[in-house]
Amino acid sequence: MAAPSAPRPPRPRKEPQPLVIPRSAAEEQRLRLERLMRNPEKTVPIPEKLNEWAPRPPPEFVRDVMGSSAGAGSGEFHVYRHLRRREYQRQDFMDAMAEKQRLDEEFQKKLERNKMIAEEQTAKRRRKRQKLKEKKLQAKKNKLEQKKEEKEPDQSQERVSSEDEEEDSKEEEEKEDDAEEPSFVMGRG
Repeated sequence: MAAPSAPRPPRPRKEPQPLVIPRSAAEEQRLRLERLMRNPEKTVPIPEKLNEWAPRPPPEFVRDVMGSSAGAGSGEFHVYRHLRRREYQRQDFMDAMAEKQRLDEEFQKKLERNKMIAEEQTAKRRRKRQKLKEKKLQAKKNKLEQKKEEKEPDQSQERVSSEDEEEDSKEEEEKEDDAEEPSFVMGRG
């Protein structure tokens, strides 16, 4: 016999919830959500996805082989009908699975094709943007060069004029030098 234990403190009584019969699916869903939200710390069981129905595989070894000979009883027809129905279900299931697999493969191919087309379009647009960017950069460089050339001709004209003056002065000096001392004398020999 169990030893007497200390008396338990009385549990706080919950107020009984009124019985509400849902009249629609939305109301039923609302009631379920309210019940879940009363205790938010409680874990909620999420049901896992049920496996798809699959027919029973055909038997590996058939023991009750019916022959076409006479003597088959009246109950054999029902056995045959049941086996035939099960086989037809199995074949229909296999056909449906093959169709589903074919559709999935087509969908994946379509996704890949769309992805390739999108990548090609993106690459084309990227090249176009890059080309425009390069043109703008080239135009900017050309503009800067033109501005430099506009500034340089003034300077270059000054340079050219100063160079011309220097050349003229050198030529004059050379002429004066030539007059003083002939560099060569013709007719001497």
